[in-house]
Amino acid sequence: MKKNHLACASLRPFLWLWSSQGISAMGTAMTEYALVIWAYEQTGKATSLTLLTLCSFLPTILFRFIAGAVADRWNKKGILLAADGFSACGSLVILLLYASSALTVGWLYIINFLLSLMNAFQVPAAYVATSLLVPKEYYTKTGGLQAASGALISILSPVLGSVLVATGGLEAVLMVDLCTFAIAWITLLFLPIPSLKMEGQPGKESLWQNIGAGFRFLKKQPVLLRLILLIAFVNFLAKLGPDGQMPAFILSRTENNQSILGAVQSAMALGILAGGSLMTLLKTTGNDTRRILVFCMLIFLTGIFLAVSRNAVFWCVFAFLQYLCAAIMNVDWGAKMRTAVPVEMQGRVFSTRDTIQNGTIPLGLYLGGFMTDRVFEPMMAKDAAIRSLFLPLVGDGQGAGIALLFLLVSVAGFAVCALCIKTPSFQERRD
Repeated sequence: MKKNHLACASLRPFLWLWSSQGISAMGTAMTEYALVIWAYEQTGKATSLTLLTLCSFLPTILFRFIAGAVADRWNKKGILLAADGFSACGSLVILLLYASSALTVGWLYIINFLLSLMNAFQVPAAYVATSLLVPKEYYTKTGGLQAASGALISILSPVLGSVLVATGGLEAVLMVDLCTFAIAWITLLFLPIPSLKMEGQPGKESLWQNIGAGFRFLKKQPVLLRLILLIAFVNFLAKLGPDGQMPAFILSRTENNQSILGAVQSAMALGILAGGSLMTLLKTTGNDTRRILVFCMLIFLTGIFLAVSRNAVFWCVFAFLQYLCAAIMNVDWGAKMRTAVPVEMQGRVFSTRDTIQNGTIPLGLYLGGFMTDRVFEPMMAKDAAIRSLFLPLVGDGQGAGIALLFLLVSVAGFAVCALCIKTPSFQERRD
């Protein structure tokens, strides 16, 4: 009992930050959901939604190197307050434009781009702030809490957003979003976040020299760098296959049954919730390299079963297991990075990591759609020898080509991860 009391006391500042930011993230997710619906109603084109996603994604990747250096040099609390305040201004501008009947999809592109730019600075600052607030022995537990809350937000935000849109329209969603921003901002304002000695000091290196410091650090940590490159490849395969093409896979195999797609997507979110919740019960071992690789391998193993399944129940089961494994791997990976990287370097190193890892995602998404439409679906529709070879595994009809792409991607990912487990260069001698 005493030990639990001490744990709660040491984690209290983090819990305040986590809970308030989670409330704000829920408001943001509801707004994003409502705006997607609104944008599609205005244009009737999927391209508009793709451009919204692109405007929300690219600035974060392009400016993350600079943001990491800034996060290490400047006050973390100040960056978070500024980012949250800017996000609130974005929601307020959307509300004012909508109320005056001046809101257009073009405005959403611009606002999403600017908010994504601020998010590039907010994320590394939040990484470091969490490390400053959490004792090392609780890195896994807090990572699990963050994963679980993220999954809950994914599950609840469409439901709550739909209710608000139905009862009060887009204005109601935006007003709730602004209220959640206020809760997070006031909590953060009064929350004590420890400072680092280097904050506010120019140091020996310029900002531009600091930008490359993250990569220079990783070059001296070969195991971390290899893991980052591996996960970048994993992200590429995931977006090429199940993670990027899941809606097309389910809809094509079920004659556009949106209920089944919703069930599978719910199973994915529940898997993240279960994995994150499980990790709150575990402690950081200090040697999670092998476990990271094992669960990475299991992600692709479940992908193999997902590809060859032809039943909604099995799709839900394997999607749940796949995202449970992904949540466990991500929490372990985050805890390992926090343990291995000095807190005064985390902004730059984490930003370098995220840029490398996420930089392969756009290519995976593009190639996945291209290969589905131009290669695999046409190939499985023809009476060819290769079709006969894979017919017993993925079946025929619409969606068989996507299933084959899932299968090949998952087999390749499983083989690469299994090889890495057996490779000595992925093991740290000091572990």
